[in-house]
Amino acid sequence: MIRSMTAFASNEVKIGNLTLICELRSVNHRYCDLNFKLPEQFRCLETELRHLITEKIKRGKVECFINFKKSTNESEVEISINTNALKALLQLTNEIEQHMRSSRSMSALDVLAFPGIQQSHELDKEQLHLAARQLLKDTLEQILAMRAREGLQIGQLVIEKCQKMQELVTSANQRMPEVLAIIRSKLIDRVSEIVAMPDFDRLEQELVLLTQKLDVNEEIERLHTHINEVIRNLQQSEPVGRRLDFLMQELNREANTLGSKSADKEITQIAIELKVLIEQIREQVQNIE
Repeated sequence: MIRSMTAFASNEVKIGNLTLICELRSVNHRYCDLNFKLPEQFRCLETELRHLITEKIKRGKVECFINFKKSTNESEVEISINTNALKALLQLTNEIEQHMRSSRSMSALDVLAFPGIQQSHELDKEQLHLAARQLLKDTLEQILAMRAREGLQIGQLVIEKCQKMQELVTSANQRMPEVLAIIRSKLIDRVSEIVAMPDFDRLEQELVLLTQKLDVNEEIERLHTHINEVIRNLQQSEPVGRRLDFLMQELNREANTLGSKSADKEITQIAIELKVLIEQIREQVQNIE
């Protein structure tokens, strides 16, 4: 089953008074290109997180964003007083007041506003890292599921166009004997008009050479083969985007040759329609992992 390279997934989890947030975005790219946006607390995890992603995603430009925010719900916020810092501050305040002319003292709010007096309960670092790893795994599963769903739709579109191409190639193959017979008949008539006593042996040799030059059986066979190979690759489990891109190049080459060798209006039109379908498939293939 093929997968698309374009997808997005977002997930979050609460741990204590924090909410961890993870976002993954992926777009088309020839290789696997990862970019991380992590807070300092999670920088040490980048190598491990990179490994988790590259195990599952082989192609695409992927952006991984992980961050956290503190809870704004007052009932969930726990704040305590740093008693030691408070005692030291009050002692210093008393000493300062002794040197001040005014007997004015600091209010309780002034004391609480002083840096270091209030302290919040912070979660254990390892606990945060464990939660971040699991959050990434869950988000990764989401983006893989989305890539698979879009890949299924792309695969169905490509198969439909391949079937149309097979029909066109079959029509060209069925048309060729009639085309060669028409060319043969026209040449014999033309030579007979020009030469009163034509050398039919020599003429037959020339007709054979011309027929070989105009024969597109090899191109038609290769077109059939390449189309079947495209359909076969769509059923593979491993990434096949590059292989499909190569097959599009081969199909386009054979369609060009078919059009250039064609001496018939119908086959020329078939070659044009083939090239249109190939280009449409190529656009879809660019998005396949």
